[in-house]
Amino acid sequence: MEPVYDTVIAVARSLWAAEGLKFTVTGAENVPRRGGAVVALNHTGYLDFTYAGLPAFLHGRRKVRFMAKKEVFDSKVSGPIMRSLKHIPVDRAAGAESYHTAVDYLRRGELVGVYPEATISRSFEIKSFKSGAARMALEAGVPIVPTVIWGAQRVWTKGHPKRLGRTNTPIHIGVAEPLQPTGDAAQLTEQLHKVMSETLLELQDAYGPHPAGEYWVPARLGGGAPTLEEANRLDAEEAEAKATRRAAREE
Repeated sequence: MEPVYDTVIAVARSLWAAEGLKFTVTGAENVPRRGGAVVALNHTGYLDFTYAGLPAFLHGRRKVRFMAKKEVFDSKVSGPIMRSLKHIPVDRAAGAESYHTAVDYLRRGELVGVYPEATISRSFEIKSFKSGAARMALEAGVPIVPTVIWGAQRVWTKGHPKRLGRTNTPIHIGVAEPLQPTGDAAQLTEQLHKVMSETLLELQDAYGPHPAGEYWVPARLGGGAPTLEEANRLDAEEAEAKATRRAAREE
């Protein structure tokens, strides 16, 4: 029993009900009922991590320990909650400690949630992956569970207002078969990217209408989102601007 985590889950489900969110979960049986595993997730919105643990909870009442940027833990409001839930702070300037903590969690039989894309995909396509998820799985000797969420970007995503009222938004979550920790990190990362890209297409096909021009619809489907190439350019410009501001503060 984890009273804090159980309370957070209960509150979250009440909020989802109030918002009218309509979840469709497929492949929940692919989440191991016991033992460690890396839960690899795509990243399209600020709240998708709150939905990402649903398959594990539905299948075996398991809880996912998410890796999240340390700034969330520095907050006086969210910090104590994140630590109580045993999530893992990530300092992007010095990530070795969080990596080793995650591997330790995995070896102790925990589910660890990881975003291989590292940042939100503005295009809502699957971006290129960092190798951390694969390296963790290989070092800990645990499987990777590819998990894809579609629709979360309609609730709150980068560059658009949040929609937290009663929107009745459908959100689909698909869990693919676990990938075993074999080969090297590059090979496993490539395999993970392929599986998650295929799963995303399957979810989109089953989702329903994708209205032309809508901000949450990928350009490939006629939507208003930037293409993957355009999104990568925007990300690079944003990263450069942040680096410039950081350098100015340090002068």
